[in-house]
Amino acid sequence: MSGLIPYLLFPGDAAEALQQYAAVFGGELQMFTYAQAGRTDGPEDAIAHGMLVNGPVELAGADAATGEDTVAMSGMFLSLLGTADPDTLAGWFDALAAGGEIIDPLQKRPWGDSDGTLVDRHGVRWLIGHQG
Repeated sequence: MSGLIPYLLFPGDAAEALQQYAAVFGGELQMFTYAQAGRTDGPEDAIAHGMLVNGPVELAGADAATGEDTVAMSGMFLSLLGTADPDTLAGWFDALAAGGEIIDPLQKRPWGDSDGTLVDRHGVRWLIGHQG
């Protein structure tokens, strides 16, 4: 994929988060531990690099190394507006909301489009919707 691919740093739950995103979006998940990457700036079994590829949504992430900040989203969302058909988007919304918090339910807006916002259980904020 060309274009913007978010790279998220997690506080020790990168494997769980990336596996959840693979289950929601499909695609191929590749993960490498700190030991496999030859890195010593984090626990050997932590994820040094993971990437979800070859699916409708691509993203990357890792467990934050010693001294790195972890994902804390404020004033932004990862937007999936119009990236799939309405039924698929509704399924993604529900799956990402499980264990997280719905900020604004997925609903039809006065201008005719549908969207909703949520924070998933890993603290990632999503805007999901479609035209019509």
